[in-house]
Amino acid sequence: MYSKLEYMFSKSCEYGLRAVIFIAQQSSLNNKVGMTTISEQINSPQAFTAKILQQLTRNNIVKSVKGPYGGFTIEEHMMDTKLSQIVSVLDGESIYKGCGLGLKQCDANSPCPLHFKFIEIRDNLKNMLESTSLKSVINDMSFDTLILKR
Repeated sequence: MYSKLEYMFSKSCEYGLRAVIFIAQQSSLNNKVGMTTISEQINSPQAFTAKILQQLTRNNIVKSVKGPYGGFTIEEHMMDTKLSQIVSVLDGESIYKGCGLGLKQCDANSPCPLHFKFIEIRDNLKNMLESTSLKSVINDMSFDTLILKR
């Protein structure tokens, strides 16, 4: 079992963020992308990616276009979507709560050894996610060096 310090997001959220960033990059080039391409580019199982994208489509983060010229896209007005909205759809608000060591009972009255430092990390993460839009991620990245898989 991993502690929360070893990972910040669930696997679905990691894949979801990578997928949305890839779709946003392609949408900025006026391209729609299919499921196979997305799962290959983010190194994610296709069936798992499909479930994640279905959830993101239902929540109006990405748009799914059916048909031979279809695929996934992000409309221009949705490029202002904050990363926190994507995280909220996929992981809820749990990332901003809970103990860094995974203890059930940890708060200011009964803190774990990392409680106050972990709160600072969570607050910084929340601020970054709430202040970062898809548009800013795409604008800040060079298309040549956009790496979404290892």
